[in-house]
Amino acid sequence: MSTRLRCFVATLLLLALLPRAGGDEPLRIALADETEWGGAVPEDVRRVLGSAARALLDHVPESGLPPLEVRASGGPIVLHERGDGGLVRIRLNTGGNLWSQYAYQFAHELCHVVCRYDRDPTGNQWFEESLCELASLFVLRRMAERWATEPPYPNWRDYAPHLAAYAAARIDGARLPEGTTLADWYRANRSALATVATDRQRNTVVAAALLPLFEAEPAHWAAVPYLNEAMPTAPQPFREYLADWRRRLPPERRPTVAAIAAAFGETAPE
Repeated sequence: MSTRLRCFVATLLLLALLPRAGGDEPLRIALADETEWGGAVPEDVRRVLGSAARALLDHVPESGLPPLEVRASGGPIVLHERGDGGLVRIRLNTGGNLWSQYAYQFAHELCHVVCRYDRDPTGNQWFEESLCELASLFVLRRMAERWATEPPYPNWRDYAPHLAAYAAARIDGARLPEGTTLADWYRANRSALATVATDRQRNTVVAAALLPLFEAEPAHWAAVPYLNEAMPTAPQPFREYLADWRRRLPPERRPTVAAIAAAFGETAPE
């Protein structure tokens, strides 16, 4: 079998394994340039990205995501400017065989896509950034579980503990002080969060605090695609932001917002 034919067959197999992006269409993940990945085999890169996508999108049945184009450099970021057919451009900052770093960065940017990301004038962009850090931790830990028994290649099974360790290092560096709740921490940090939405240390504190909630009930991810529908055009308190999100949700998804509001010590939005 020729090299070109092998790549074509491998791509078909990967598409069959990727999570569905809505209807009967698989999520399409294309590499913008197969030569820029620091010597990593492009098919290996696609399998890592596909595994990360599956770990999150297994819990987002209504995703309906557009095709994705991923580059190794220029980020990590998801660009606001879309390509033809709604193509979303994701830029990472990685290369080689650093699969944990690939998964960590890609899961964060994929979560923005799931959130139907947009520029947020409400002063609550920090919450989406924190959700996306949460997605990174959640995906790494799910991938570690899956790769222990069902890795993309049999010889990658031994890499599963590295995925878990990568997540653990970030969680350990962002734990709340003993005796401090997320609500306590949020009251002390709300102004800083609103001022710098991408303060990664603070984002990760929020993510690590919410991780047990989402791991206990992964169906919470199904509420995330509604986050940026009908985005308000003016600043608003976090409680109102949560209330707007809740109003856009189907009734069966609304407990997600109530649980998050409770974690932050906010009155349950109506």
